[in-house]
Amino acid sequence: MKNSFDFVGWATKNDLRCSDGRTIRKDAFKECDGMVVPLVWNHQHNDPDNVLGHALLKNEAEGVRAYCTCNETEKGLTAKSLVTHGDIGSLSIWANQLKQDGGDVLHGVIREVSLVLAGANPGATIDYIVEHGEESGDSAIIYPMEEIEMYHSATNEDEKKEVAPEPKEAQTKDTANDGDGETIEEIFKTLNEKQKNAVYALVGYAVNNAEEKEGDDDEEDDGSMKHNVFETENNEVNYLSHADMSAILENAKRMGSLKAAVDDAIADGVLAHSIDTTGMETATGHQTYGFNDPAMLFPEAKSLNNPPEWLSRNMDWVSKVMGGVHHTPFTRIKSVYANITEDDARARGYVKGNQKVHEVFATLKRETTPQTIYKLQKMDRDDIIDITDFDVVAWIRNEMRMMLHEEIARAILIGDGRTPGTQDKINETNIRPIATDVPLFNTKVNVTFAAGDDENAKAKKIINSIIRARKNYKGSGNPTFFTTEDVLTELLLLEDQIGHKLYKTEAELATALRVRDIVTVEVMEGQKIDGKNLIGVIVNLADYNVGRDRKGEETMFDDFDINFNQYSYLIETRMSGALIKPYSALTILEGTANSGDH
Repeated sequence: MKNSFDFVGWATKNDLRCSDGRTIRKDAFKECDGMVVPLVWNHQHNDPDNVLGHALLKNEAEGVRAYCTCNETEKGLTAKSLVTHGDIGSLSIWANQLKQDGGDVLHGVIREVSLVLAGANPGATIDYIVEHGEESGDSAIIYPMEEIEMYHSATNEDEKKEVAPEPKEAQTKDTANDGDGETIEEIFKTLNEKQKNAVYALVGYAVNNAEEKEGDDDEEDDGSMKHNVFETENNEVNYLSHADMSAILENAKRMGSLKAAVDDAIADGVLAHSIDTTGMETATGHQTYGFNDPAMLFPEAKSLNNPPEWLSRNMDWVSKVMGGVHHTPFTRIKSVYANITEDDARARGYVKGNQKVHEVFATLKRETTPQTIYKLQKMDRDDIIDITDFDVVAWIRNEMRMMLHEEIARAILIGDGRTPGTQDKINETNIRPIATDVPLFNTKVNVTFAAGDDENAKAKKIINSIIRARKNYKGSGNPTFFTTEDVLTELLLLEDQIGHKLYKTEAELATALRVRDIVTVEVMEGQKIDGKNLIGVIVNLADYNVGRDRKGEETMFDDFDINFNQYSYLIETRMSGALIKPYSALTILEGTANSGDH
């Protein structure tokens, strides 16, 4: 095992009391001794790229040790580098089949070891995960919060040795405290920023002194002098002398507080020259009191809406259209009608001795075929990885589905608005817009305004025209009036001769118009049909058929381009759409009345 791993750490420690009160007891994972399990990044099991290598588990007196080896993948080498440089220093395990006695964990099976970022909780945590399938018992992610012990190259390149961990007393107790048992971490947290910088200088001195001693030894061997790791090219950085540091520590013992000793050293100017600010950003403000740029210490702005909210048109009407149409599991629709409204189709009276006349009526047929409607999106994989505050892929897919539905609903109601011949146009022979359909299915109603009409007069004419044209509606049941917010507002503001509102609610107005309800459609605003302003469409969407084959149902696809490291996302459907009942819609237009208009 000597040369078979890159680093080692505690996978879990015995008698570690977790924040939720549970305790890992000795030999809880004894059965895992000698097991080799995957080494994973942050317990992310949903992608094989997150497997960084493997870990050999050894059950010891204090707990379970993990001897970890990184693989040669890009992520494996990156993880090894992060550990080597001290950027990551904690291991964690994922275990299941846990057995407990009260708050004590007595048995479990470790399934993987993960490299994790150091958490804020000073103790371990156990997060329960519900398991399904063949595995039984509870499962947990356990953070021992122990530092990884690195293995560095020995004099023989093929040999590795474990760096001895610092004694527990040096890690946890301050030799210059006042005897109250405070840890160095607890004392350090009481220091202000200036005092912390002074402590950094002390640490810098210690490392510098050790390097100089090593350099003295090496000079005897090869005649060369080691450079201090803290020195800059111009050698302008000053360091605290040994006498100064000794004086500070003596004062700490005498005063019973390292914090107070550092304060005195700063006040006396002992530490003023010792703090290296090379490479640090300098405050740029010009405040003449306190410190000159308080904004530098302001907390980072926090987003109140993750993921970001969509700035979109009002889409309440979209669900009413998509949910109101009739659906068939086939796309090629043929509508056949026989016109028996003409006189030749009427029954006749018989006069004895005369020859009977045969009935004659016309037949009509219309076919509608499907078209594919889609939305395509692309994202760099690097961007997907770097956006960590929310699931950006789910966010993008939601936008694609939302915009696809709006485009289909618009095409059904009034058409997509693109000019004929445009490459991206939704063909109006495949998805037939209600507002522009032929007279057999849709009756156009023109509302004529006089030059001197005010808004009140116009609103009255719209209502009167709709009520009069209602006799031409032959659709199913009670229809819906689709219109704009501006039109609805003017109709609701209609007043009688003494200034009272005629309709207090939309429901009262809908009753007057003989419709079931009124739905405002933002994309109707500014629309023209045959050069006339569109006021609204009256239709029962149950008379409009949307056909989709099973293979043409709405589907989301994704594809990865390995050469450009990009994901492409596609949502599409293949469908047809048309009114299937004659005289089932009314289109209300603002224009000059012509012969045959209502």
